[in-house]
Amino acid sequence: MKNSTKLSGKNVLITAGAQGIGEAITKHFIDSGANVAIHYFSSAETANQLTEYATSKGQKAIAISGDLTKEADANALVAKTVEALGSLDILINNAGSLVARRMLNEMEAEFWHKVMDINLTSMMFVTKAAAPHLAKNEASSVVNLASLAGRKGGHPGSLAYSTSKGAILTFTRALSAELGPQGTRVNAVAPGLILGTSFHNTHTTKESAAVTTAGIPIQRAGNADDVARAVIYLASEFDGFITGATLDINGGVYNM
Repeated sequence: MKNSTKLSGKNVLITAGAQGIGEAITKHFIDSGANVAIHYFSSAETANQLTEYATSKGQKAIAISGDLTKEADANALVAKTVEALGSLDILINNAGSLVARRMLNEMEAEFWHKVMDINLTSMMFVTKAAAPHLAKNEASSVVNLASLAGRKGGHPGSLAYSTSKGAILTFTRALSAELGPQGTRVNAVAPGLILGTSFHNTHTTKESAAVTTAGIPIQRAGNADDVARAVIYLASEFDGFITGATLDINGGVYNM
């Protein structure tokens, strides 16, 4: 990929940027000439490999671990990012997990709060810490990772996850109005079935994936690069007019 004139030299923070969709997003930013801060929770080896890849291309990069459900860790992540890169232009809120499938009659308060904290509260913590730094630029951008499950409600057992991802859609719209005056655009992407990631390898059976794929108009499942390209587009449109929007990435199986 040739360096984008808009992204070359930009400073980007990607949460959960060393696995699955996050890894693909990080690679695309690096290949577009950006400097990257790669947050990870358990994927230290991949995070360090991505850091080495970026530095080999002459770009700044740092790998930072942290539990983003803790506000102190979220604050430290942003502080270390700005210290290493010098400033912050783009925030990609990618961290999230289904954790496990639980039906309503199996739901426990502890599990519900855990899923909400991982997917939603962590996003609020990181964005709250990052917003003052994003405001220092004439144009900055936030992209939040939602999900088709937030549109449709997901498959059985994803009640907590789907609810949290639906909330991200509203979080995105509300935040776009709040941060617009400071020059920060806020958008989201809502991926559908994205195979080849640990998420679906863990939580989606081959049979379920086959049934879902058969119902997709373009007759294939998505991949992490499909999502990364969309994130790059939304993040790089610095002087654009798109904010408060959610871009659906699902092969046409659902649209609105």
